[in-house]
Amino acid sequence: MTTAKTLTEAQTEFLQSIDTPTVCNLIEMVAPERRGHGYTVQHLHCPFPDLPPMIGFAKTVTMRARDKVDLGDYMQKRLDYLDYVAAAPNPSWVIVQDLDEPAGHGAFWGEVMGNIHKALGCVGTISNGAIRDIPMIPPGFQMLAGSIAPSHAYVHVVDYGIDVTVHGMTVQSGDLIHADRHGAVVVPLATIDAMKPAFDTLSQREAKIIAAAKEGKGVGAIKAAYKG
Repeated sequence: MTTAKTLTEAQTEFLQSIDTPTVCNLIEMVAPERRGHGYTVQHLHCPFPDLPPMIGFAKTVTMRARDKVDLGDYMQKRLDYLDYVAAAPNPSWVIVQDLDEPAGHGAFWGEVMGNIHKALGCVGTISNGAIRDIPMIPPGFQMLAGSIAPSHAYVHVVDYGIDVTVHGMTVQSGDLIHADRHGAVVVPLATIDAMKPAFDTLSQREAKIIAAAKEGKGVGAIKAAYKG
């Protein structure tokens, strides 16, 4: 059983080989109590839908952009936040909860933040807030965001390393996150080893049902595949 904030090479390769909806299905199979929560439940803009599924450990942060902040007083918090992002475990997803009402008054993410965070081991961000500078985002850095906006306004970090909730997904610092164009899910580390055999079972089951549907033999054949 995996308990440390590390993954084996085999676990990493397996999780990166399947999409996020499949991960959700497998978690339901091996941890039925997780069905119905632990994943994003609202649409997130994904400007890079062709990027593959990615995994990383959560670096959590809350932010605001509507309120002014004294940049002089704020500088040390900004530097401390960067230390938090750079620290183990990595690679990471930065999970940003925008506390403004409504969220998205100013973009936390753009060309500068994208390049900084990629350099610190981040694979991307998941946020209910805004993003911008999409053509200038470094290659391979994924973004799932609540909106797209032109300005960063008075964007600033409120807190970090705390529990956050983004579009229905509650995340603790250090949680393992799997995400792609569909959204994101928190993956319990203790379930990963059981997910591979469950994937084989799921694939065989779905293949029979899909084949029955494609054969065009009617509802009886489909029902038989379901029962089988």
